[in-house]
Amino acid sequence: MPKDALVNASAPAAGAPQGSWSRVSEMQAKLHRWAAAGPGRRFDDLFNLVHDPATLIVAFDRVAGNQGARTAGVDGLTAFDVEERIGVPGFLDGLRSDLKSGVFRPLPVRERKIPKPGGSGKVRSLGIPTVADRTVQAALKLVLEPIFEADFLPVSYGFRPKRRAQDAIAEIQRFGTKGYLWVLDADIEAAFDNVSHHAVMGAVRARVKDKRVLALVKAFLKAGILTEDGHRRDTHTGTPQGGILSPLIFNIALSALDEHLHRDWQPGGRMDSQYQRRKRRRQGLPNWRIVRYADDFAILVHGKAEDAHALQDEVACVLAPLGLRLSPAKTRIVHMQDGFDFLGFHIHWQRKPGSAKWYVYTFVADRPVRSVKDKIRALTRRTSQADPRDVLIRLNQIVHGWANYFRHAVAKHTFRMLGDFLWHRVIMWLKTMHRWSWKDVRNRHLGPHGSWLPVNADGTELINLARTPAITRYRYRGDTIPSPWPAA
Repeated sequence: MPKDALVNASAPAAGAPQGSWSRVSEMQAKLHRWAAAGPGRRFDDLFNLVHDPATLIVAFDRVAGNQGARTAGVDGLTAFDVEERIGVPGFLDGLRSDLKSGVFRPLPVRERKIPKPGGSGKVRSLGIPTVADRTVQAALKLVLEPIFEADFLPVSYGFRPKRRAQDAIAEIQRFGTKGYLWVLDADIEAAFDNVSHHAVMGAVRARVKDKRVLALVKAFLKAGILTEDGHRRDTHTGTPQGGILSPLIFNIALSALDEHLHRDWQPGGRMDSQYQRRKRRRQGLPNWRIVRYADDFAILVHGKAEDAHALQDEVACVLAPLGLRLSPAKTRIVHMQDGFDFLGFHIHWQRKPGSAKWYVYTFVADRPVRSVKDKIRALTRRTSQADPRDVLIRLNQIVHGWANYFRHAVAKHTFRMLGDFLWHRVIMWLKTMHRWSWKDVRNRHLGPHGSWLPVNADGTELINLARTPAITRYRYRGDTIPSPWPAA
């Protein structure tokens, strides 16, 4: 098949009628299969897939099911408003007509500043697109993601289907145990704000030939920002955090870093077999492995500190054409025996208690503990008159999600400590609200056998972190992570 052959994935397969989701899934499977079979192939005629009715239906469903569905862009319209006031069919018909006629133009994103986690006092700027722009971005992602997923390397884990932060941590733990103990713990400074549009478009063009799709991607990059004080700001670099398409665009750009540092692991490379890696170590040469999650990445080095410094200079050279640079404040070279924080986990190489063997352990870092405590404090202020049931529901959501993320770490002590903190904050808040004495507290919450009963409000019970969720070991998946579009 020619590399620039037209795509005919929009035609439904013969047979029984297909729903929107199954039709889009089949289209994605075809694109992924063709992209994997032809690494140099550039895809044309993708625009018809973007404005296909089935694609737009699935795209809007994803937008409406997102956490930000009730958040409005610069036009003041939310996904809920579209469903209740306008009607989804009419909204999507109008959007499809604008796309086909070429009159669709993205509006500026609405800037919203939120505090960064950890109580540092710094803020992060989010860019909130309109519902129409979010729907088109979601449609673009449905079409582009299966193409570029065929090229992405297994060392990248952020914002990719079937992959999660725990996979990145498991990879660090696995290679650290194998001797990759020097770490370049890197962070890219304002990565989403500074990535070069020229570099992004060049990376997208490597796989996409359709000029209408390229123009649409560029239009979103250049849409601009409406700041919180009401001023319009042009965007000459960056892709706004908060856009559905932004993580994919960023991964496409940063794949240059993955490819540069992972090329020696590819077939024919200097580190593509265990024999070659051992031979390099016998010769005093280093081996390395990158593990990346969006703009956070760690390079694990089996060698010396000087080898990690050399890689830092190499990384800086790779990032420069992308308009990016390493953050001096957050980038450091560390030995795993000293420990380092990555994706909320504290990773430490230490001796196993009661043994002479050393292993890499993962703990919960200090910052996420402080962050979740701050959220608990905000909901249980002594002066709060909120409904106890609503507060318990929200606390359970926050704490359960937090604990589920960290349940594969060495976290038993941390969970017990946080559970005690949570119980004490809720009890003290209820004690103040109802003007109880400690005798009243004991009468209401102490069981017949002297153990504390679960805090309960109108049938809603406060989560017990000592029991839920169970702490289990996370199994390293590596190259066995399944594709969302398996081969037919």
